[in-house]
Amino acid sequence: MIVQLKKSPDEKQLQALLDWLKSMSLDVHISKGTNYTVLGLIGDTSAIDMELIQVLDIVESVKRIQEPFKSCNRKFHPDNTVILLGDKPLGGGEFQIIAGPCSVETEAQILEVAAAVKAAGAAALRGGAFKPRSSPYSFQGLREEGIRLLLQAKKASGLPVVTEIMDISQLPLFDEVDVIQVGARNMQNFELLKALGKVKKPILLKRGLSSTAEEFLMSAEYIMANGNEEVILCERGIRTFETQTRNTLDLSIVPVLKKLSHLPVIIDPSHATGYAELVPSMSLAAAAAGADGLIVEVHNNPSCALCDGIQSLNPETFARLAPQVKQVSALVRQGGLL
Repeated sequence: MIVQLKKSPDEKQLQALLDWLKSMSLDVHISKGTNYTVLGLIGDTSAIDMELIQVLDIVESVKRIQEPFKSCNRKFHPDNTVILLGDKPLGGGEFQIIAGPCSVETEAQILEVAAAVKAAGAAALRGGAFKPRSSPYSFQGLREEGIRLLLQAKKASGLPVVTEIMDISQLPLFDEVDVIQVGARNMQNFELLKALGKVKKPILLKRGLSSTAEEFLMSAEYIMANGNEEVILCERGIRTFETQTRNTLDLSIVPVLKKLSHLPVIIDPSHATGYAELVPSMSLAAAAAGADGLIVEVHNNPSCALCDGIQSLNPETFARLAPQVKQVSALVRQGGLL
């Protein structure tokens, strides 16, 4: 249920309303905009008398929310959520790029890539320490050593770092990681999502291989319902019958998620396409579709990469692509269509 208040509500009346709602074991999410205040009621609202609230002097309207996701619902939070990557805002009209190798391999590799992507304008450095692979015989990442090297690159470059968690037991290793990524395979690992809801840092949540938009948002809801409202939604391609690309990039999910939710939406064109030559065009298309950012794989020597080298850009290509993508995003937003 949402309660929209009239402009500049009386503070005493508002506090009395909040106290009454909380006395009914409801959580109240308050969203303040320039010309409005919205109260989002979370919990069992079946016993709430809508007409009783509607007649209050400070109340403009009362509506019940039909969608199962509440906290990430745009009706609860009409303004776009903005999440900081270090000191760079993501969302709300601010476009950012996260870039780096699929996996952290060596000190020299991650330091070189970090310096290159920062010079090209990336807002954050990505790098896998724990790698979920389809084959148990494939490179699984450097694990703790990978995080240590990633944090070393953070110190050298000044870029905040993004890396993927695989299991709740690994959480203590992520204390200095700036953004924790949840991969597609873990999108519905609900115990992990609940644990990340208690973490006070942004969570980058990737869409599952065959998940609907509602299932995707319900996973975000698990994190938010447990206290962490900093969630970044990431489309990384879904599984279809097509064999010419690794996955199928569903760009239509961008306006769909923007309509349903206030959370920032980014695109992973590397995993979506699986081929480096397809990444630039899909990156530009993502910006044109209204995405808030990208997460792109960049490797200093893709042909020798231990993981996903075929879909990784080299630093020179990324340096040419980054300003073009940002220009497209700016032009689209200036045009007023998105």
